Amino acid sequence: MKSPSLKTSASNPSNASLELPKLPVWQPFRGPFERWPHLTDLLIALLMFLLTLLMWSRDGSREVLALQGLWDVIAFQCAFIGSFALLWRRTHPWQVQAVILGVTILLELGLPTDGIVAMAVSLYSLGRYEANTRASFIGIIATLVFVAFDQGIPARPTAAGTVTVMLVWALWYIGRRLRFRGEYLRLLEERAKYLERERNAESERAVAAERTRIAREMHDVVAHQVSLMTVQAGAARAISRNNPQAASEAMASVEAAGRQAMTEMRHLLGVLRPASSYTALTPQPGLNDLPALIEKVRQVLTEVDYETHGTQENVPTSVALTAYRIVQESLTNVIKHVGVAARVQVTLRADHDTLAVRVRDDGNTTGDRPMVETTIDEQTGGGHGIAGMRERAELLGGHLHAGVVDGSFEVYAQLPTGMVKT
Repeated sequence: MKSPSLKTSASNPSNASLELPKLPVWQPFRGPFERWPHLTDLLIALLMFLLTLLMWSRDGSREVLALQGLWDVIAFQCAFIGSFALLWRRTHPWQVQAVILGVTILLELGLPTDGIVAMAVSLYSLGRYEANTRASFIGIIATLVFVAFDQGIPARPTAAGTVTVMLVWALWYIGRRLRFRGEYLRLLEERAKYLERERNAESERAVAAERTRIAREMHDVVAHQVSLMTVQAGAARAISRNNPQAASEAMASVEAAGRQAMTEMRHLLGVLRPASSYTALTPQPGLNDLPALIEKVRQVLTEVDYETHGTQENVPTSVALTAYRIVQESLTNVIKHVGVAARVQVTLRADHDTLAVRVRDDGNTTGDRPMVETTIDEQTGGGHGIAGMRERAELLGGHLHAGVVDGSFEVYAQLPTGMVKT
């Protein structure tokens, strides 16, 4: 028989938790006692009643079965009540045992008959279905005391009496051990279901976190490059008639931006396909790549000032990547919402344990530029610019503020460089 194979693909690890095959779970054989419990109890009660009558007919109690007197009718009713009390042996085991024990005492002491066969089933049920341990022990001890005195063991111990007492104890003990085993299997099953739920929840959380990270990276890559391409293509169209050379240079810049966007997207797709043959992944950008980014933006915007303060050599890689993405997204927002006439100042200040990033522009703050810490795209549900930057900063243990400061729109982020959250 072939073993079930996994259906997940290494090229799509995010769906691994959703496509795991359903392995067959072993289930024990369910006999008639488990499938039809009420019908089974009715048949057992009827069988015990008939066996009791058969036992009475063979031990010299035929006169009782003839029902010729009041005591004979009472004995017959006691046998009937004691036997059919087994219908409640699963839900009220100690009460059933008390009824059968009382009926047996009445038959043994007050009537010329023996006990009833239902005692054996009620002893097993007392151990198997009684959840109250104290009530179960009291029931078996009371039964043992009665059987011991009925067999005359305290006065004259006999082998038959001792075997009878041991049989009573064995019936109850078998039921008790089966109950413990059933409880143990039930706890194991509940624990397995709990662990499976936790595993699925953890997988879903991991998938959601990975999707968020990929969406943030895709937004940073695509939004910046596409904004540059849009502005440069518009400028090329405007000057194509009067200055074809300048239009050709602008279109070359559009081509270069598109190639870089494709390179970065291939990098992200390579991360999503770790089992593919594409292994030459380019490194993530950092602070050393900011001058090249500024130079590219200067081809579009009127003026971009870039200043650095402090030593940036000891900045962790994750902080450097976050700072680069914040500057990139801020410049992208300037291009989209302000235009080529904006003047931007980018400042990085590195202290001994923090890295401060400030991007300020003198663009319009009264037009379609939002006055709060969300972009226009985010207000309509289509963008993740400032929200993505703030999320990046908070993941490292820092904070980010975006809004109007002294008539200019400013994005300010403070990132810790000493203790970085992982």
